[in-house]
Amino acid sequence: MAKKTATIVGQGYVGLPLAQAAARAGWTVHGLDVTESLVDMLNEGHSHVDDLSDADIQEMQSLGYRATTDPSVIANSDVVVVCVPTPLGAGGSPDLGAVKGASRTVGDNLVSGTTVILESTTYPGTTEDVVKPILEMASGLAAGADFQLAYSPERVDPGSKKFGIKNTPKLMGGIDDASTQAAVAFYGTFVDQPVPMDGMREAETAKLLENTFRHVNIALVNEMSKFCKELNIDIWEVIRGASTKPFGFMKFMPGPGVGGHCIPIDPNYLSYEVRNQLGYPFRFVELAQEINNSMPRYVVDRVGALLNEHRKPLNGSSVLLLGITYKADIADQRESPAIPVAEVLRERGADVRFHDPLVDSWKVDGTEIAREQDLDQAVRDADVVVILQAHDSYDLERLAAASKIMLDTRGTAPKPAVLL
Repeated sequence: MAKKTATIVGQGYVGLPLAQAAARAGWTVHGLDVTESLVDMLNEGHSHVDDLSDADIQEMQSLGYRATTDPSVIANSDVVVVCVPTPLGAGGSPDLGAVKGASRTVGDNLVSGTTVILESTTYPGTTEDVVKPILEMASGLAAGADFQLAYSPERVDPGSKKFGIKNTPKLMGGIDDASTQAAVAFYGTFVDQPVPMDGMREAETAKLLENTFRHVNIALVNEMSKFCKELNIDIWEVIRGASTKPFGFMKFMPGPGVGGHCIPIDPNYLSYEVRNQLGYPFRFVELAQEINNSMPRYVVDRVGALLNEHRKPLNGSSVLLLGITYKADIADQRESPAIPVAEVLRERGADVRFHDPLVDSWKVDGTEIAREQDLDQAVRDADVVVILQAHDSYDLERLAAASKIMLDTRGTAPKPAVLL
């Protein structure tokens, strides 16, 4: 039996790990991307995502993986998977520019018998109402008759040591049963539990429900953290106590805001589509967004209050931010709440500095800030140290003891640190 070929369109945080999984399962994999410098980097054996090392890329190459900017590889592929970004556009609507562009590229090179799968997170109906017409118009082929079409939401958890592509159940829904089964046949070669869905819209909506669930529950504990502070109740102890219940409760933690692509972005796709199609708001999402977006300003208010207790103004004080990525122990800064925290601090006249072992330099309001090189000295010099992301490499006990004031937004540092 001939070795099967897959083209993964988009070689970012979703597409590159998927390419690795497929290559390890015996597929000949083309990593198609429009960024020439990225393609060159990958073909030189270097990784640009947290979850894959240079050695991983080199292993993929030994298995037949090649990155390319040449879309003609699509014509020789049994499966094409689109993993391109879908950021928020104007007015909170999804920006489908990359999805549409990738669909045109796939359609221009599509041949009969190919399975096309969209993984990019988007609003329900995108695969059928946006991707399908573009593919059919560009190729002259009919979905379901000449090629298979399905949607399978990505479930990548960057930095996770417990869950990867193989042991995370994978949803997939096709335009018809044959398309669903074609997707199952592809993912089943490297995913332990493929989960067929009744249709593409159900698969698209399931992804949005997963992230909306997290978004709403994070907002719940964030709002509770505010009034618990006013009521002199330790929210962290409340959560610890509630977490001992073995059923009916799932632990979520407060923090300085939400980051990454999934939580602050994805629920808005569903909210947008509800308003667009039905004319009324998805109130839970909009309220959760309001609460979570308020947290950076709340963090700054807490910094100001702590300084005030020490007879210092926020204006002119040195504030050291520790950990400016959106998640602990990864370098990804997408939608990190550190940015709005820093912006509000600067608005109020604070001298903002930062340290992050995974980030060399950082831009806030267009101004580049260099990372503090001597962490211990930076902690001693700062009027306030704020833990935004508790990377494992931080010795929080030592840093808390050396700080004049430490505000911990993650509930991990010991006293004398003050918890959010």
